[in-house]
Amino acid sequence: MRATIEVNGLRKRFGSTVALDGMSFTVRPGQVTGFVGPNGAGKSTTMRVVLGLDAADEGTALVGGRPYRSLRDPLSHVGALLDAAALQPSRTARNHLLWLAHSQGIGTRRVDEVIEQVGLGPAARRRAGGFSLGMRQRLGIAAALLGDPPVLMLDEPVNGLDPEGVVWMRGLLRSLAAEGRAVLVSSHLMSELEGTAAHVVVVGRGRVVADTSVAGLIEAASGRRVRVRTAARERAIAALARADVAVAADVGVASDVTVAGDVTVAGDGNDMLVVSGLPTERVVALLNANAVPFSEVAAHRATLEEAYMNLTGEVVEFRAAGTAAGREAAR
Repeated sequence: MRATIEVNGLRKRFGSTVALDGMSFTVRPGQVTGFVGPNGAGKSTTMRVVLGLDAADEGTALVGGRPYRSLRDPLSHVGALLDAAALQPSRTARNHLLWLAHSQGIGTRRVDEVIEQVGLGPAARRRAGGFSLGMRQRLGIAAALLGDPPVLMLDEPVNGLDPEGVVWMRGLLRSLAAEGRAVLVSSHLMSELEGTAAHVVVVGRGRVVADTSVAGLIEAASGRRVRVRTAARERAIAALARADVAVAADVGVASDVTVAGDVTVAGDGNDMLVVSGLPTERVVALLNANAVPFSEVAAHRATLEEAYMNLTGEVVEFRAAGTAAGREAAR
């Protein structure tokens, strides 16, 4: 079986609401693929369609080249965690996994292996209804791993985990991908994906907004920008203006705007500037040639969160009215 998830042209409506509007992407083996987007973007619906829990109005969703419903012993083909609370609370953790295992022809030995793998050994004979959210997450991961599947789909796997658990999850996801599995991880924590995922699918309003490597997405968001820290702010602006580049203060809200030649500088008087359009070496040369003192010059590197916000700013469906963007959207 191929370790892939192939989503092609999925469309899905719930009454008058368009949940999926031509969703298409492929999750390939050997890497963790992040699946991100605002609330209401279609992530959960897509995963439910892949797992046969919802039927698409149009399009196909295949696991290893086949529809989920055609898979015999599906836990040996794809493991999924969509809802950590989906368990019988009166069962112990071990009995919950035994029930799943027996339904798929999986032996008891494998149950004990995954219990130890996710760190639930001491709690294996406790009733799952008394578990914390983090422990339920671990139990859900154990269930997803039960059939040793080549494909994994995990929705917010670090939700409820303590710091040790988050570190463990990062390592687990990377190790599963290194074994050649296709791993799809839906998450709202961009910082976690940045350290774990090699590829990212960004979605909004039921469509794919970006389908690229994490490194490529960050590089595109970073642009040709250089951060300059200098106490001689006005002299730096004047020197860089001669090179016809854009300069902006590295602050959230500008309190003044200065125009020098073709350069617009917005800022509040701090000592950090962002220069666009020149390589780091050229910025240093210009500052030195004009005897402008500086304490730092470094290429700007965007975070995955910054890249994500740039991509999804226009496709956010639910936004807090208290934010500037929210007030604008409410007009």
